This record gives sequence, C-alpha cells and structure tokens, in this order.
Amino acid sequence: MPNAKDLRSANRPDRERSPQIDEDVTGKELDRATQHQIKTLEDNSADWVARHLVMAGRLIDDEPELAFQHALAASRRGGRLAAVREAVGLTAYAAGHYGEALREFRTYRRISGSNMHLPVMADCERGLGRPDRALEMARSEEAKDLDAPGKVELAIVAAGARSDLEQLDAAVSELEIAQLDINRAFSYSPRLFRAYADALTAVGREAEAAKWQRQAVVAENALGMGVDEEPDIIDLGWDEEEEAREEQRRRRILQEQADRQSAAVAQEEAPRAASAEAAAGLPETAGHSAARDLETGSDDEEPDFFESNDAESDEDSVEADELEPGQAQDEESAEPVHTED
Repeated sequence: MPNAKDLRSANRPDRERSPQIDEDVTGKELDRATQHQIKTLEDNSADWVARHLVMAGRLIDDEPELAFQHALAASRRGGRLAAVREAVGLTAYAAGHYGEALREFRTYRRISGSNMHLPVMADCERGLGRPDRALEMARSEEAKDLDAPGKVELAIVAAGARSDLEQLDAAVSELEIAQLDINRAFSYSPRLFRAYADALTAVGREAEAAKWQRQAVVAENALGMGVDEEPDIIDLGWDEEEEAREEQRRRRILQEQADRQSAAVAQEEAPRAASAEAAAGLPETAGHSAARDLETGSDDEEPDFFESNDAESDEDSVEADELEPGQAQDEESAEPVHTED
C-alpha cells in the first residue's frame, strides 16, 4: 500500500511498473562513490537500484522522461540514499517536472549536507513561475559557499529571473561577476559569455554583445570542447600593457630597418665620392672620413629584439585584467596565447 505521507511520484500506484533495463547494463558502470552508497542496501535491492541509475544517466539527455521513470524506480528501493534522490531530482528537472525536482533536491541537501544544486533549485523556482524566490536563493548565505562554476550557474539563473521580471539592466548586472573575464577561459566561460551577450543585446548594446559572442567561440576553441582532457585555464588575449609593449617592439623594428637602409645607402655613395676627390686631386674632407668610419662600424647582424622572449614568466607576459567586470575592452577579437596548467 502506498504511504499517504510519501509525496514522491515513485509512491503513486501508477508507477508500480518499472521501465525495461538494457541487457548490457550491469550496474558497475556507476562511479565509485555512488557504488559505495548502494552497498549499504540488501544485495537484490542494490543490483536493482544500480542498474536503474545507470539507465537514468544513459537516457537523461535524449529521453529525459524515460530517464525520470528509471530514477523513480531506483528510489522505490533506495530512496534513503543521497545519490538516488539526486538522480530523481536531475531527471525530473531535465523532464520539466520542476516541483518534483525541487522537492528531491531539498531532500538530497538534507541527506548530504551539500548545496551544490542550489543553482538548479533556483531555476526550478523560475520554472514554477516564482522568479522572486530564485533571486532570494541567489542572495542566500548558502550561495556564498558555491565553487566558481556554481556561482556562474547561479548568476545565469539570477539574470534569467531578472529578465522574467523585465528588469533588463539588472539582468546585465547579475552577470558582471568576478568570473566574467574576457581574457581567460574556464570550462564555464563560453556559457557565461553567451549569457552576458544575450543580456547586452536585450538592452540594446549590440556592439558589446557581438564581442562577447565572438569571445565565446574563441573560448570554446581554446578549451578544445569535446577533447577528453581540457586545460583548467587559458589566456584568451593580451591586456593593454602587453599591447603597449608589442607596439613598442614594432616601432623599434621599423626604426632599426630604417637605420640599416640609411647605412646601406651611405656605404654605396662613399666609394663614388672618394673616386671623384682623387680624380680632382683634392684631399678627402673630414665629413667623408667620418662617413667611412661609420661604414667600418656598421653592424649587419640581426638586432637583439629578434631574440625569442619565451623565457618570460607567466606573470611577466600576462598582466591581470584591471578593467571593471563587464566593462567593454578595446580588443575586437583575441586569440589563445597561453595555457596555465
């Protein structure tokens, strides 16, 4: 008999039949931490729960509703495990069952003590038509303890809640966080850059939006999205001081080229002037003597500025971005220049 106090979908009479499990699924595909939780169950229940969780993870992207059914099946025997309640929450969210997802995430937080799904919970509030509650979550004390990716996700949700309330300028401000760095690419950067570009477009700042959209593509290329091993941080461009140093080097190159051309012209003209003086029986002037001295001391070797400066440290070659977050920068585009391990 269903327990009337148990509000989970898994407890409804129409959920008694569980979806089919693929023949190749063993349950051993789960990560080690989840397997450790499942070992606390009886053997028959452990196998059941593990295989349904694998199916939920396998189907969540392509068939979220079916994935939700598998997670519910797992929760009928493993509902006291944090990993199971997390799976129900994630699949419910993917399938658009926001009330169910919010309830499961709250239970997961109570069992595990983790606030890692706070951004998804806030987005569930948006899905339920309650953007004000989503903003309250974004301002909560728990939000301060999120890691950088979590803070980015919560900022994106908060910006969406502002848009729901037609507070478009405030939506832009929600995304102007420390992680919004146009010169660095983290795993979350492409998504953050695009969200910021969309917010800028909504307030009519198309030129700035286009720059951030381009930089999102640069970040994806730099990170090698789809490659198994991704770098943690990548520099996407130079800052103003680096540009100034590069301009100074360019001007020095041009000046040295001009000096070499002048020396070459003087070297060609000096023999002709000496022959003319000898034919006229005149002594060489002091100025011509100086010209010869200049020729003698001319240097045909490549100047030092062609030497590689690869020995510069990361701190020397890349300065910290001192612009205020979200402030437009002068770079029209930036290319990856350095990877920090």
